[in-house]
Amino acid sequence: MMFDESQFKIDFQMGCVFAYPTEAVFGVGCDPLNQAAMEKVLTIKHRPQEKGVILIAGDIEQLNGFVNFAALPESTIQRIHDTWPGPFTWLVPKGPKVKEWISGGSELVAVRVTDHALVINMCNAVSSPLVSTSANIGGMPPAKSANEVIDYFGRQVKLLDGELGSQSSPSTIINALTMERIR
Repeated sequence: MMFDESQFKIDFQMGCVFAYPTEAVFGVGCDPLNQAAMEKVLTIKHRPQEKGVILIAGDIEQLNGFVNFAALPESTIQRIHDTWPGPFTWLVPKGPKVKEWISGGSELVAVRVTDHALVINMCNAVSSPLVSTSANIGGMPPAKSANEVIDYFGRQVKLLDGELGSQSSPSTIINALTMERIR
């Protein structure tokens, strides 16, 4: 289905799980504050909660309450800001809005500010980041087309069709505390 802002808001508030194109692969996501929706994401992906998930935002302000940038040196914050929007996911100290089902029990949360137009529109429609994990069953390759999403999940997700971004691989993940590249 094509993106319809008003319908997306309703579906988001009702706890729907969405599949949507991102910079490199299709993602699966939902409202990060809706535990039932998040449990559905983990169930359909066969993903353990302990792994945590990425939060993707349309702009940095949408991450307020989800991150604790004050726990980082100013130079690290600047480095993070210099990579956004774009395909860089940062593990940063979590804020008070982050639930265990997002962080996997870690004191860090994975966050990214996207440059993908559809995802920006989705986040802006609900003034919130979204859960964003690759559209696949655990251990399988991420979906790179709407048909692959359907093969994995059938009607278990609301598919927002569109074009992938220009990235050839999923986002780079960096631990902001250690500067270690995770992926």
